[in-house]
Amino acid sequence: MRPELVIFDCDGVLVDTEIVANTAISHNLARYGLDLSPNACMSLFLGGTLRVTMAKARSLGADLPDDWIDEMYSEMFTALEKGVAVIDGVGEVLVRLDALGIPDCVVSNGPPAKMRISLGPSGLWDRFEGRIWSPHTHGSAKPDPGLLLMAAKHFGVATEACVMIDDSPSGVIAAKRAGVRAIGFDDGGHSGRLKTLGVEVVHQISELEDKLLLG
Repeated sequence: MRPELVIFDCDGVLVDTEIVANTAISHNLARYGLDLSPNACMSLFLGGTLRVTMAKARSLGADLPDDWIDEMYSEMFTALEKGVAVIDGVGEVLVRLDALGIPDCVVSNGPPAKMRISLGPSGLWDRFEGRIWSPHTHGSAKPDPGLLLMAAKHFGVATEACVMIDDSPSGVIAAKRAGVRAIGFDDGGHSGRLKTLGVEVVHQISELEDKLLLG
């Protein structure tokens, strides 16, 4: 069934920020006594908020200060400002959605300030501005379904007519809890963690043209 609303995660779905962000986290945590590779950080923290990341890192032995979240955002923003790439195929899918008159939006656990940095250079921030839901401005974070329910209500679309594209278990779980069709995106060989949640998985964004009947 062709969806009436397409909801995109931001990091790792629209723009390739995950390795940049997790490299920054890896370097930061090393200063506080926790040695994790960027890939290990991705496995542990992908899709979560920095508050959740902080709690997990402390449980693993990192001696983090109380203002660690502000510090981490500052370092992450500095890294992202050097530039990140748009995920291959995103532009073409967005063009097809526009041509078919299918609305789209972003639901991300990241703060708008971070998304402005990562989406801005490509023009995606301007495209999605006013159609971005974040726990930093709208409340609950994924895997809570609240943000997805808000987005569906905003567009007046039934949840079963929506589809969520996300690369993290937290996003997939949020979609399932909201009654939204979830499609997992994995371009790094980690699709097992998404498939165990019982969702479709694509390895290239261009595959969405067939999955969403956009042809």
